[in-house]
Amino acid sequence: MAASAKIIDLRNLLAERFPHPSCTTAKRLITGLPFLDDSIGRGLPHGTITELISPGTSAGSASLIHALVHCAYRDNYFLALIDGRDSFDPCGLDNTWLQHLLWVRCSKASEAVKAADLLLRDGNFPLVIIDLVLNAPEELRKIPQTNWYRLQRLVEVLPTACLVLTRYEMVSSAQLKLVLENFWDLETFETEDALSRLRIVVKRSHLQSEVKSQKSAVS
Repeated sequence: MAASAKIIDLRNLLAERFPHPSCTTAKRLITGLPFLDDSIGRGLPHGTITELISPGTSAGSASLIHALVHCAYRDNYFLALIDGRDSFDPCGLDNTWLQHLLWVRCSKASEAVKAADLLLRDGNFPLVIIDLVLNAPEELRKIPQTNWYRLQRLVEVLPTACLVLTRYEMVSSAQLKLVLENFWDLETFETEDALSRLRIVVKRSHLQSEVKSQKSAVS
């Protein structure tokens, strides 16, 4: 009962701190980042899990998170970052950007999955990011696939995009799987247009027909 009371209190706090977004019929969250939106069909799909695989040790996933925090500030919505290894570094981000961020700091992957379950049930966030890139493979393998299917069932009724960042393919319920094909060095990070060099490709998509039709419309 004590644990249930704490969960209720946390939900009430979330509802007060992060008001529910206005209802929308949009099927995608347009980020305004060309390297992301153009590669997947004008934005992250709502109501589904998107897995972004970052196989390289310096592929730019942290830079992508920083860019998405800025998008949330620019477009005035709230973003939840579930940090599976307490590795997010907010240095370099403007304090006003961080006002649109809920940063959930976890020490292991199982905690991150539990946090995602709570936040998706709450339904306050147009974008929920689960960052598991730095979690050990043996730790991630212990996550039952049933947990991912439960999260998919939660998000599919919401105007929410759920982005899971991983080192290798592991989320079987993901409707869209992407690969971050970058191997950056220090020189790359120091260039002003480093972010624009991110290369994201579609590995698998159950939304492929929608992606193709949108790309045809653009061309």
